[in-house]
Amino acid sequence: MASEPSDPDCMSLKILVAGGFGAGKTTLVGAVSEIRPLRTEEQLSEAGEAVDDLGGVERKVTTTVAMDFGRVTIRSGLSLYLFGTPGQERFWFLWDELARGALGAVVLADARRLQDCFPAVDYFEHRAIPFLVAVNRFPQAPDHSADDVAQALDLDAGTPVVLCDARARASGKDVLIRLVEHAGRVYAARILASVP
Repeated sequence: MASEPSDPDCMSLKILVAGGFGAGKTTLVGAVSEIRPLRTEEQLSEAGEAVDDLGGVERKVTTTVAMDFGRVTIRSGLSLYLFGTPGQERFWFLWDELARGALGAVVLADARRLQDCFPAVDYFEHRAIPFLVAVNRFPQAPDHSADDVAQALDLDAGTPVVLCDARARASGKDVLIRLVEHAGRVYAARILASVP
């Protein structure tokens, strides 16, 4: 049984799930969450046609307008609170509030539209928030290696790139574990670097 958040022995960490429009952020949060996820999805409308690029995601009919929220227990005493960010540029003003207090972030990338995750990569790099890139393996998507993605996105050395299936709980949980491990290493290195 998972520890309750009110348990004083339970540590809760805040994780962001970011990326481009239609990359699978809502799907990932829903797949791994052990609680019924909170979703703020609305139907795509004609008004958004002028600003939303549906190239490669033509079947998408809803979009996140504020955030997704879920919780997953990684192990006894360690829970992650997941906050999925909206993907469209017109909702990016929400990111600063969502990022406050976050341990790190998953930048979910669609291999068919890698360029769509550049804003998320830039956002976390400029704010020194540890992140990894998780390439969501859509059917009929190009088969990029992790090294190819890291090079294409010009990631800083040491930024992990993992391949995943956002629909699969085990795959999503592996991504989150890798992020927590990576963030732990980044913060430990920063502490050591600050010691005279």
